[in-house]
Amino acid sequence: MTSRRTFMSAGAAVTLGAAHPILFAQASREPIRIGIVIPLTGATSQFGATMSKAAQIAAEEINAAGGINGRKVEVLIEDDQSNPEAAVRAARKLIDVDKVVAIGGSYASSVTSAIASLCWESKVVLATSSGADSITKLPHQGYIFRTSPTVTLQGTRVGELAVELGAKKMFFLGPQTPFAQSYIDIISGIFAKAGGSGSGLIYEDKKSSYRSEIDQALKAKPDVIVLGGYVPDTSVVLKDLYRAGFEGKRIGFSFGINQKLLEAVPAEVGEGAYSLVPSASVTAGAYKRLTAKMKVDALDSYSCQVYDHVQMVALALASAPKADANGTSVRDNLRNVTQQAGATVVDNVADGIKQLVSGGRINFDGASGPLEFADNGDVKGVFFRYEQIQKGKLVVTKVA
Repeated sequence: MTSRRTFMSAGAAVTLGAAHPILFAQASREPIRIGIVIPLTGATSQFGATMSKAAQIAAEEINAAGGINGRKVEVLIEDDQSNPEAAVRAARKLIDVDKVVAIGGSYASSVTSAIASLCWESKVVLATSSGADSITKLPHQGYIFRTSPTVTLQGTRVGELAVELGAKKMFFLGPQTPFAQSYIDIISGIFAKAGGSGSGLIYEDKKSSYRSEIDQALKAKPDVIVLGGYVPDTSVVLKDLYRAGFEGKRIGFSFGINQKLLEAVPAEVGEGAYSLVPSASVTAGAYKRLTAKMKVDALDSYSCQVYDHVQMVALALASAPKADANGTSVRDNLRNVTQQAGATVVDNVADGIKQLVSGGRINFDGASGPLEFADNGDVKGVFFRYEQIQKGKLVVTKVA
């Protein structure tokens, strides 16, 4: 004899069992969402618009190739306003409301440092274009992948350039950031090994004048000043250095000395200043296609990186079991599509998906270069170019 309670329970189980496949099918048709947190406004916004467009092109290419396991990819772009607090709000929305599997972009180191723990605690991959060494030293459990050169590498290259140019005494000027003191230590160490000396000063950001800081720097009698700020404060510092009559060399980074800076200062103020620029892989097929679609002759590394962030996340999911479209699956499979020995090298997502669907193995090389990562998540191979302001234009002086 079957009791009424047993009968009702069995009936409920049958009903639920019938519903599950339908719910699963509906879920499988929902788009896979990838969040992008980038500076569309604020002090670090010089690359925001092109980063946004590159991310959207990446998603379009994925969907044109049939999507991931039959599901479209949707890119959700949030403005971090060049501000850590705004970035936290944006990341929280992407994680809690939009249910993204990964967040890409993440340009300023202060922004990345602010949202990193939200990502790994939520088991969401964070693909970042930030340089601060501290980022991948965090206990991120493998959820962070950095595609940009570290501060250590960038600082080393700037220090070596200054020494090559014959400088003996270096002074660093930059705002308080997660990497400012590291730059001072790294570049000073390079000068000490070369028989010179280095020192520095970390200033308050967003001031209308840095004349007192300039006076303090000039007391050290440097023959090169390294500029560690973003465009708004770097433009003010350069103007104050010009007014103070400084005739030594000035070297900065691409986040401070770039086309936007040329538009912000008189030609004579920036003339002769050098800039270290993380470079995209300009000979790569992915780079050439991306620049063609964006209708530009050249493209910054950061926009190329965010393009690669979207595509390598999608390919990681394409290589995973169909039901595992989540951040942990991205983390566990990302290296399987970027750095497998003997795998077929592909430079576009369509070929990558085709190979994976047919059971092949791939190594995806993107617009920013090969995407091989160390155990801590740092990218292994990077490209640089060196530029100098000559007659109001940025001219490439060396690529290495």
